Amino acid sequence: MKWTKKVSRLLIILFIIVWPIYLFLIKNNKELNKEEEQWRGIITMWDYPRLDIEKGTRYNWIMGIIKEFEKDHPGVYINFQPLDWDKGPIKLEAALNTSTLPDIAPVATEYEYMNDKILEPLNDYITEKEKQIFKYQTLEAVTNNENIYGMPFMMTTYCMYINLDLFTQRGVEPPKEGNWTYDEFIESMQKLTYDEDGNGEIDHYGFTSFIEPNKYNLWGIILSDGANILNTKQDKYVFNGDKALSGINKVVDLKYKYKVTPESFGSDSENVSWTKFYKDKSVAVYPTGSWAVSVLDKLKDSGEGFNYMVANYPLGDNKIPNLLNNSVAAYGITQQENEKKLELCVELLKSIIRKENQMKLKNMGVFSIRKDIEELYPDNPQMKKLNNYIKYSKNVPKHKKWNEIDRIMQNQIRLAIIGEKSSKEALNEANKQINILLSN
Repeated sequence: MKWTKKVSRLLIILFIIVWPIYLFLIKNNKELNKEEEQWRGIITMWDYPRLDIEKGTRYNWIMGIIKEFEKDHPGVYINFQPLDWDKGPIKLEAALNTSTLPDIAPVATEYEYMNDKILEPLNDYITEKEKQIFKYQTLEAVTNNENIYGMPFMMTTYCMYINLDLFTQRGVEPPKEGNWTYDEFIESMQKLTYDEDGNGEIDHYGFTSFIEPNKYNLWGIILSDGANILNTKQDKYVFNGDKALSGINKVVDLKYKYKVTPESFGSDSENVSWTKFYKDKSVAVYPTGSWAVSVLDKLKDSGEGFNYMVANYPLGDNKIPNLLNNSVAAYGITQQENEKKLELCVELLKSIIRKENQMKLKNMGVFSIRKDIEELYPDNPQMKKLNNYIKYSKNVPKHKKWNEIDRIMQNQIRLAIIGEKSSKEALNEANKQINILLSN
């Protein structure tokens, strides 16, 4: 009897000791499980349109990836907002200045965003093995001071598009293997500038383009004599010498010396210029991005287009093409307070660069950032040539005031093209304004 009482007391004592410990462990375990639960909420994302020529939609590629991601992550919603190519940069700058940027934005190659007060460095989220997936120039485009500030997801480049039907009609030989000198280019453009209906007015032109900030369609000519724009190490503007002047003159001379462009060259918008080439067929050569291949192929297949080929920009004193280009597109993740949300943002971006999603880029006329997708267009000779042209592309300089520098340069060159200034005056005024900008 006494033994039974002793056992009972011992059990009570053990219960008193163990029960609080048990409750403590259970509570901690629940809290641990709660912490390990997936974050739920809204991730905001902005992006520019990327035309899917097969489906005729501008956001089909990214929306498909987003829907799949949401399906795999119940409770996570991607609030996607489209950006306009013309007003998008202004909207992003305004959001930057008011601290209202989305969680994910296509800004990771722009220097003014590339710091850890704005974007999350992703070094800890991209393994060494994953780094090996990327083509070198893509990671280089999003890296600053050894920090990786974004996830590259596509590449493009510029080239000259040639209406072969017009070349044939005028008995003009297209450039062999897509290469020509500036003099050969001019000779061809002059033959392709003519009065078709015989009314005494020129109605067909060899060349046209447009000039706007953040667009570099003309810069393959402007930089063809080897000019540089910035010495970023010295924070010095260097687009002010003889090579820069000769490059601008080569563009201006197309209109005033050789008269191979419409009179509206320099005033026309991108849409107007492109329409003259692809729809009106009144222009023989037009420079633009790789996206145009899929558009022109589609038009040709429908019977509304024409035979065409891509070519390099005419060579100048530099002897090899020299293209300025924002050729790498990349998403950045803005600073996050919640680690779990950040991890989900990274996971979304990693899903975008998965091989199966990168293969779908072929519908948009762009190139993959992956080393293991070199032949995205095995049956398209024009895209295969363009893939080779990418090596001539240089990313825009990494400078915190690049957008302002770009606006000044492009505007001054535009004034020279429309005849309000000489090339020398435009070059000097740009040099003056940009040096003031850099000194502040």
